[in-house]
Amino acid sequence: MTTKPHVVIVGAGFGGMHTARALKRAAVRVTVVDRGTSHLFQPLLYQCATGLLSEGAISSPIRHLLRRQRNADVVLGEANGIDPAARTLTVDRPDGSTMTLTYDYLVVAAGMRTSYHGCEHLAEHSIGMKTLDDALAIRRRVMGAFEVAESLPDPEQRRHWLTFAVAGGGPTGVELAGQIREVATVALHREFRTIDPADARVLLLHGGDRVLPSFSAELSRSAQKTLDKLGVETHLGVHVTDITDDAVETTDKKTKEKIRYPARTVLWTTGVEAVPFAGVLAKALGVDQAHAGCIAVEADLSVAGHPEIFVVGDMSSRDKLPGVAEVAMQGGRHVGGVIAGLAASGSERAPFRYRDLGSAAYIARRHAVVQSGPLRLSGYPGWLAWGVIHIAFLAGVRNRMGTVVNWGATLLTESRRERAITYGDPETARQPYR
Repeated sequence: MTTKPHVVIVGAGFGGMHTARALKRAAVRVTVVDRGTSHLFQPLLYQCATGLLSEGAISSPIRHLLRRQRNADVVLGEANGIDPAARTLTVDRPDGSTMTLTYDYLVVAAGMRTSYHGCEHLAEHSIGMKTLDDALAIRRRVMGAFEVAESLPDPEQRRHWLTFAVAGGGPTGVELAGQIREVATVALHREFRTIDPADARVLLLHGGDRVLPSFSAELSRSAQKTLDKLGVETHLGVHVTDITDDAVETTDKKTKEKIRYPARTVLWTTGVEAVPFAGVLAKALGVDQAHAGCIAVEADLSVAGHPEIFVVGDMSSRDKLPGVAEVAMQGGRHVGGVIAGLAASGSERAPFRYRDLGSAAYIARRHAVVQSGPLRLSGYPGWLAWGVIHIAFLAGVRNRMGTVVNWGATLLTESRRERAITYGDPETARQPYR
């Protein structure tokens, strides 16, 4: 094995895992480096955040997924440096120590993180939606808000705690807003004595002129009607310009009018940027970063001037490809095929061709929108198609079966069992609230 070319893959998301699997039968050694131990199915992260699914249902151990791939190894660590001349990658371990990996081919699929568009002060009192930690923090904030409101004697203070603001009207924002209203009107029904959870106010704040701008206007209108029926208050054409511990401020894009909404929970879904390693990589390779810190790639997804280094998924910039899971999956499979061919003494580097399979967004139970080419589905048909698509792409048979059972139980009982809240770490948990 030590004489075979070494492929190091940074990131175990969709791009990284599909690259590794594409190399299963190739004459190479594969090392997957990730700062976590699990592959996360991000499209269902909002369901973990709102108590519908557990964190285990949407994540699978990387080692378990690669257990039958004899040429693959896994390293828990975070890439923080690269020497392209020596072809070495520096990796930080969780204990603070470092290790160095040599590579013949490097595939960077480290993904993106929440972006506040240069307004970092907005992060202090809001929560993003990219990681399991984000999802559990949102669950803690949302479920905790109802509990605090239940014990408050002042109706005005209750209203503040029962107001939830979601910044961003893309799929993630729409899904979160709809799920919070479902929690309030269905899952928590008849569980409280002082408050009526259905009084919860959900604000969807979006800078565009319609929600789900990546979908057709017809599907966008269908989604908006469903949100209206749920009781979500949609405010279009506004930017969030300030967030405090008890309020969110919006500014109208045209009139510049500022409105302040008392809200104890603000969730941020309105932007992403490349992880810090993208900057390290760009500097080491002498290339400029594109929009949101991404790395521009050639037709075969390699970096110009460095044919042994590939960038896959959200972190790559090519032909204005969307930052969706399917791009990362197809890109990973493509790069794996290119490397496998090169390892077999080939020289061909086929250009990457993305096949758009469409997009889907969940609005509420029995309501979703699906768009694929000329196909447009909404309402109940869209909801069925959405479910089939997500189960098909969810990693692991056990997770697929468990998710279907959980969805069925939720539909039948109208309850959500995954509502336990954590405090982040043992030290925080043992401290008094004050």
